[in-house]
Amino acid sequence: MIKHLKLKGTPREIGKNHGEEGKDQVLQSLSTYESLFYGYSKISWKQAKELALSHLHAIESYNPDFIEEMEGVAQGASVDFEDILALNARSEIALANYSGQSKSFSDGCTAIGITPPLATDTILAQNWDWKAAQIKSLLLLDIEQVGKTSIQMVTEGGIIGKIGYNSAGLGVCLNALLTNRKSNQVPIHLGLRSVLNSTSLQEAVSKIKDGQMASTANFMIGSDQGEGMAMVANYEVSPFGIDMLTSNEGKVVHTNHILSDKILKNVEDRNEFKFDDSLIRKKRAEQLIHSKVHLRETIDTEAFQAWLCDKFNAPNSINHDENQRAPEHRRMETVFSIIMNLTERNMELCIGKADKMKYTQYDLLKPTSV
Repeated sequence: MIKHLKLKGTPREIGKNHGEEGKDQVLQSLSTYESLFYGYSKISWKQAKELALSHLHAIESYNPDFIEEMEGVAQGASVDFEDILALNARSEIALANYSGQSKSFSDGCTAIGITPPLATDTILAQNWDWKAAQIKSLLLLDIEQVGKTSIQMVTEGGIIGKIGYNSAGLGVCLNALLTNRKSNQVPIHLGLRSVLNSTSLQEAVSKIKDGQMASTANFMIGSDQGEGMAMVANYEVSPFGIDMLTSNEGKVVHTNHILSDKILKNVEDRNEFKFDDSLIRKKRAEQLIHSKVHLRETIDTEAFQAWLCDKFNAPNSINHDENQRAPEHRRMETVFSIIMNLTERNMELCIGKADKMKYTQYDLLKPTSV
């Protein structure tokens, strides 16, 4: 089970309730990342907070509401603001191996997006592969904001932006990318929240382009405006700009390596398992989609469930098992699976491996069990 919080009000009120009701999950996140930062990169928690503070000015200029919400989380969980800031900048601290000496680590995932004409509905889905201990940090947040979109989002305790969808029919998935460069601009998890705060694809893209993001990642963004008007695209973001990667067939897939030649002109892709993990997962997902299309079978949430359970090339499969032969800092497994139907404004969520656990359906702000 995942703890489900319903939050509403001002940014500070939303944050305070997040911190109070999700305190155990916030503390779990702090414990996990303090251990990981030091264990793999010899970064103390004090140093992590100092690194996070380098992003403060950019966040204040970008959206001061995010500062208010993070302050609220800190107040509610009885921790320091800098603790929460470090959680929200955890990708910037962890994913860019700037010196080439430390052991960078990243969460992995396989993301798939389908739109009409391949399916009746617009669907975004992904497996989030990370440390099994972080299951204890997971929160499902329903966020009702004053004068903004309503959001349903799965996140780690203390992090105010992650994977989810909103009342305007926009959804976003995240693929972490290991690189050698970052900036002091806005952490990518706050970019994800900005996408979910948006009412249109144009607005969402405006929040992540022109080098506004501090590190490199892929945002798979879907938008469903009704009556078959929909689009899903990969946006590889970086401190040096973005690139949009899509197809005319109504399908997109992304894993954990950089696809854009434009992005690769400015950063190095440091995923040492590109060919024996990330690339295989990407090609396998594309193969599964092609098979459905070739056989003229229906693509719906049940099809996505089957794809996210796929064990081809285990342990480095779409449904990921921990690879005991990999270095410790790169061992991960599927922690949750999420399937978001942007047309119907609902989602199915499985905590743990999708081949062993059941999905639960949630409507936006109205959860029901399948």
